[in-house]
Amino acid sequence: MSLEKLLELTCGPLSPGHNTQDADRKPYVATTERMKAYLDIEEVKLMEQAATCFRDGLLIRLLFRLGCRISEALGLKVEDIDFAQSTVTIQHLKTRLKLSCVSCGARLGKVHKFCPICGNSVEKALAEAKEHRRVRTLPIDSDTLERFSDFIRRDKTKGVIFKINRHRAWQVIRDCAERAGLPSLVNPESGRIHGVSPHRLRDAFAVHAVKLDDSGDGLRLLQEHLGHVSFNTTARYRKVAGKELKEWYQKLWEQKNGD
Repeated sequence: MSLEKLLELTCGPLSPGHNTQDADRKPYVATTERMKAYLDIEEVKLMEQAATCFRDGLLIRLLFRLGCRISEALGLKVEDIDFAQSTVTIQHLKTRLKLSCVSCGARLGKVHKFCPICGNSVEKALAEAKEHRRVRTLPIDSDTLERFSDFIRRDKTKGVIFKINRHRAWQVIRDCAERAGLPSLVNPESGRIHGVSPHRLRDAFAVHAVKLDDSGDGLRLLQEHLGHVSFNTTARYRKVAGKELKEWYQKLWEQKNGD
């Protein structure tokens, strides 16, 4: 990205005296509405409507309605959905557990059965790793559940529901956001500008939940739903969601010229 383009995205249109090749181009207006930190419900609906097939729309809906990670969504199987109880069982796939030998402390790989240093069996370490890969059973709304039922019945799906890889899933989200005309998002902490990605739908779910209930119990339930180990990770959404409150309060004391 050129320096001129970056300045336009962050600071608005360049001054009239600045030398630009596209003099007749409509100037970019950097407004708060365009430079958002997260997606809202209506924008996610636009993404669903922009999907070119039922599967892609369902993937977008699942990422937002459940707030799951893209790896968790792509690993979802038909047997993970309990249509009677209206729940979805998701494997918690974000694990960064460092395996080590209980005897000598040497680092181990996931395929090791014996320690490469001391030669002892590492069954205990591997058992701890399997235990660490916990599952989450999450409720799912009736409308999304019905769409899953239609998709599975029509496509006669067995096993994995979304038979696409991670790269293709990212393309789906990005393309649907572009067709929906959604603007880029800005990180409220770093100020970096980025496009719409699968994780932004997870963020949108979390922010929506915090805006409705930011109490201690609400954040605790959100932490459990998202599968966060640290409460601080969940609490950061409270900071993002509080942006609307700050803007609302500032407007109360804004004075027009002459007042």
